[in-house]
Amino acid sequence: MAPLTYSRMSHFLRSSINRLSVTRTGTQSKPGPACCVQFTRRQRSGDSQALQERQRQQMAKGLPRQKPIAGVKQVVVVASGKGGVGKSTTAVNLALGLLANDPRKSVGLLDADVYGPSIPKLMNLKGNPQLNDDNLMIPLVNYGVPCMSMGFLVDDVAPIVWRGLMVMSAIERLLRHVDWGSLDYLVVDMPPGTGDVQLSISQNVPVAGAVIVSTPQDIALLDARRGAEMFRKVHVPVLGLVQNMSVFQCPKCDHRTHIFGSDGARRLADTLGVQLLGDVPLHLNIRETSDQGKPVVVSSPDSPEAEAYRKVAAAVVQRLQEVCT
Repeated sequence: MAPLTYSRMSHFLRSSINRLSVTRTGTQSKPGPACCVQFTRRQRSGDSQALQERQRQQMAKGLPRQKPIAGVKQVVVVASGKGGVGKSTTAVNLALGLLANDPRKSVGLLDADVYGPSIPKLMNLKGNPQLNDDNLMIPLVNYGVPCMSMGFLVDDVAPIVWRGLMVMSAIERLLRHVDWGSLDYLVVDMPPGTGDVQLSISQNVPVAGAVIVSTPQDIALLDARRGAEMFRKVHVPVLGLVQNMSVFQCPKCDHRTHIFGSDGARRLADTLGVQLLGDVPLHLNIRETSDQGKPVVVSSPDSPEAEAYRKVAAAVVQRLQEVCT
């Protein structure tokens, strides 16, 4: 087996882009005036509805067909409207919480943040993934969770300077050119925002549900709402919100302080009509164990912080059962 390096990945991606056809399956332009639709103010209601239906059908032809990931039963994406709210830490501990709650299940972890991969550090993993006989990347494994990330292909401080097409091709490879084996859940750590990567994954892969992570702060909640609305527009079920850094408890006097505000994510969940999956406190133990590559769910399983993540994982499983039935 040969290791897959950053230079080899770049070569693969450029080759695939050069072979990319600009014409998608089922989208052939037809000559004639039917391609141009003119709207007038006096258009009848029935004609307007017919036009909207034809537009919807035409747009649907241009969307890629969703194709399941080989061996993966359910894909759960962890997203946030903005960075710095603890999304990657939540994704890692969610994956480990799913495994801790039911060791019979198999859980994988995909780092879809190409420009700022965090999974290698959080999961204490280094090295280039090997290629098997089918030219598929073999995930690196720690704590019983197979992981894949662009961070395995570059140095810790090396920037990834790619344009959009290269990023999309990289995401496609990280999804489908990996020997995931048989997984009950694949947790995907999405990049912050509502851009190309989010759309590409949502439209190409049947996503079972999205978990939105936010702090209770108003400015973070604005972006969290945008993220939730984006998933709704692409018909991905929003499983619920995780209120991260909800409260700080002084380790000396036990005084509780709501540094980022109180219950902001709970109010947003009520507004959106979704469930609050859980509260995760702002705690030194979470930060220290994350920096050490020893997530709190496995390094301090009896701590209240680990229990908070396991409760979130249990709520995610319950919501998956609800939306999939």
